[in-house]
Amino acid sequence: MYFDISSPRRRGFRSAGAAALALGLAAVTGCSSDSGAGGDTVKVGLVASLSGTYEPVGTELRAGFELYLETHGNKLGGREVELIVADEGDGPPTAVPAATKLVKKDKVDVLTGLVSGASVNAVLPLVNQARIPFLGSNGRPPVKNLEYVWTTSFLSDEPGKAIAPYVKEKVDGPVYAIGPDYQGGYDELRGFTDEFKRVKGRLANPDGKTTWTPFPKTTNFMPYFAEIARTDAKAVYCFYAGKAAIDFAKQYAQSDIADLPLYTAFVTEGSVLQAQGPAAKGIYSVLNYAADLDNEANRTFAADWTAEHDTQPTTYAMASYDAASVLDKAIADAAKDGDVTPQTINKAIAGLGQIDSPRGAWEFGDKAHSPVQTWYLRQVRPDGAQLANVMVQDLATLGS
Repeated sequence: MYFDISSPRRRGFRSAGAAALALGLAAVTGCSSDSGAGGDTVKVGLVASLSGTYEPVGTELRAGFELYLETHGNKLGGREVELIVADEGDGPPTAVPAATKLVKKDKVDVLTGLVSGASVNAVLPLVNQARIPFLGSNGRPPVKNLEYVWTTSFLSDEPGKAIAPYVKEKVDGPVYAIGPDYQGGYDELRGFTDEFKRVKGRLANPDGKTTWTPFPKTTNFMPYFAEIARTDAKAVYCFYAGKAAIDFAKQYAQSDIADLPLYTAFVTEGSVLQAQGPAAKGIYSVLNYAADLDNEANRTFAADWTAEHDTQPTTYAMASYDAASVLDKAIADAAKDGDVTPQTINKAIAGLGQIDSPRGAWEFGDKAHSPVQTWYLRQVRPDGAQLANVMVQDLATLGS
């Protein structure tokens, strides 16, 4: 099942200029209230990268959450919502002050978003001190104290772990692993390399270890591709997102290794695919969502999304949409039992059970507070006049 994304929209995809205009401002929907969750309004703070390398990701996190509010009367659990948005930038130096303002000055009842795993680690002490639930909507590193920590997306090592056995089966020879040198890159590549070695795969990297590219400085990947060409690699596995993904894909298609199969996490996800153009054709990716999944929840989500945006829905938008869905149910459950406070919302999240989602049904695992969910193999193929990430097959069910 494919979605026609050429039909007229109520409004276009938010431009980088519009995102920049919103930096540091409180984007408020609905009625504001000083009473917080204890009154008629719930305050939700959303921190996402609205500038910098991961602006395309952060913009979609925001848009996914807003879409749920727009299609549910701007209410969660029957209560009006005051959504306050702050810019995460490229990581902790900007994420921490943004989150601090939301928690200490704006006194939000719930925190959501965060693109970078490093941002998550840096912000969690604030969350634990304030005793408010953090509902992350992008990849998250392992966390020791999970009392107020949840994610609607995934643990950062899971994409690589899910695709490694498939790559071992399909590739007749060693695979070269490459990624950015920051927390998210370390987690994503570790998931692949550990699982690949477990299933008796061999890395083509000369020292048997992942090659790291400086983040966010690396814009020229050609020297790295020249190094790969000198090895016996039969395929490449990588993780990149945002602008780095655009540079990587375009240059890969022009390099000496363009004929090597490219397996990725996130490289072709979101608005970057349009920017990559024909260079992205044929690239494989592993994700917990594909826009052409055939289930009722996804048909609704995809139709609502494509009515407003010039791209297919993405895992970023979907996970943030699901964060709003989780809060919708949790706030309603908390209200049934008495006062709606950050603590009662957090307790209600723990008792939700199965979530009906565009990705397919999932539930929070007890050990990691992350989704137990299916992972999918996608490939960039023509879908009408445009290229799209088309679902190829299920890969694995992961989560705990």
